[in-house]
Amino acid sequence: MAESKAKALQKELSFEYPHIAKESPEQISKAQEFAEGYKKFLDKSKTEREVVKEAVSLLEANGYTVFDPKKSYKAGDKVYKVNRKKAILASTIGSEPITEGLRINGAHIDSPRLDLRPNPLYEKSEISYFKTHYYGGIRKYQWATIPLSMHGVIFRKDGSFVEINLGEKEEDPVFYISDLLPHLSSKQDQRKLSEGIKGEELNIFLGTLPFDDTDDVKEAVKLKTLEILNNMYGVTERDFARAEIEFVPATKARDIGLDRSLVGGYGHDDRVCAYPALIAEIEAKNPKYTTVTILADKEEIGSTGNTGLHSHFVYDYIEYLAQSFGADVKELCEKSSCLSSDVNAAFDPTFPDVFEPNNSSYLNRGCVLTKYTGSRGKYSSSDASAEFMNKVISIMEENNVHWQIGELGALDIGGGGTIAQYVAMMNIDVVDLGVPVISMHSPYEVISKLDLYNTYLAFKAFYL
Repeated sequence: MAESKAKALQKELSFEYPHIAKESPEQISKAQEFAEGYKKFLDKSKTEREVVKEAVSLLEANGYTVFDPKKSYKAGDKVYKVNRKKAILASTIGSEPITEGLRINGAHIDSPRLDLRPNPLYEKSEISYFKTHYYGGIRKYQWATIPLSMHGVIFRKDGSFVEINLGEKEEDPVFYISDLLPHLSSKQDQRKLSEGIKGEELNIFLGTLPFDDTDDVKEAVKLKTLEILNNMYGVTERDFARAEIEFVPATKARDIGLDRSLVGGYGHDDRVCAYPALIAEIEAKNPKYTTVTILADKEEIGSTGNTGLHSHFVYDYIEYLAQSFGADVKELCEKSSCLSSDVNAAFDPTFPDVFEPNNSSYLNRGCVLTKYTGSRGKYSSSDASAEFMNKVISIMEENNVHWQIGELGALDIGGGGTIAQYVAMMNIDVVDLGVPVISMHSPYEVISKLDLYNTYLAFKAFYL
């Protein structure tokens, strides 16, 4: 029987983003394989410093050298530059003159966490604690009663320093924040959910044993904790003023579901974009346009500071590149294109009311283009032009990348921002592209392997 005119027209004119496994089943095994490398990266890179350290290791193993603005470079050369051990840029010199513009891909490598306060250590009721200050947008109640690990760096008075990574190995102790038992929580139960655990209650258990001495020592449990820290790291209480210590979930990235189609882990936002961006950069052997891969810090708190995109460190690097080839940096920026590689909130059927179904991203439908972020009337957003949307979509469609488009939730519900607005300030075309995430900003987020793999394919195609 001949197809009706209505069905034929519907097929021609309408479109639904398909489930990748139905459209491209051959991608399932490829996505599984790619996710194995990502899971290892995620477990080794729980802070921005650790991401940079791992990135340098991968880059140098693949022939990258430290960028020197005084040197001359040719097509195929690979360089990188570290900014204060907490952000990194990498480039492969393209075959086209640099005056034709750069292909830039920028992800962030900081994630919501708990930082130590400047004077963190105290004792109460013969228990020693650390006081924390939460970093980024967390739901505080989610951080109680889960195992935590301690990461960071402490400088000693003599100028030496020690790197800390405690709680990740099976034999390590972990750390803990308490919550009330339901038998005694009737008053706490009356709090708003956002105050179920308050900021001043995010206190980390350290120890309960006193210093072993016959003398009557004030705060003997705190002293015992200080002794242990001194024996392990050679630090004193005063050295915490010279430290950057972060507490993160002491969990491993794991497959989720009987079909192993999902990955759960801490820090998908935004290392799930940083990892494929890094791999796409490494695999860009002979790109047409010079690449700039940015792994930046501080996005979760507004891209502030000299390691965030609100500073000039990316613009300065682009200017150095321009000078190396005798180009004008402003003209170079005007001709350049950038993917702001950041995640979006995947539609969650358990909580449908905060989404607009027709304009949400979904698991297993591919990387998500987010034309604009911000909140309410697109405030604090970079709204990509139709021309640039067409350019990016055409690149993906020419290379058989599965993609979708979505907004960050329903109107007037909330919103968020990315590095896109700061890239746009350099007069560079930019749009957000990344992976849909379930339970974003929680201690254990969830992503689809197929979406991760297609994000990698999109980045690779962008760098061709």
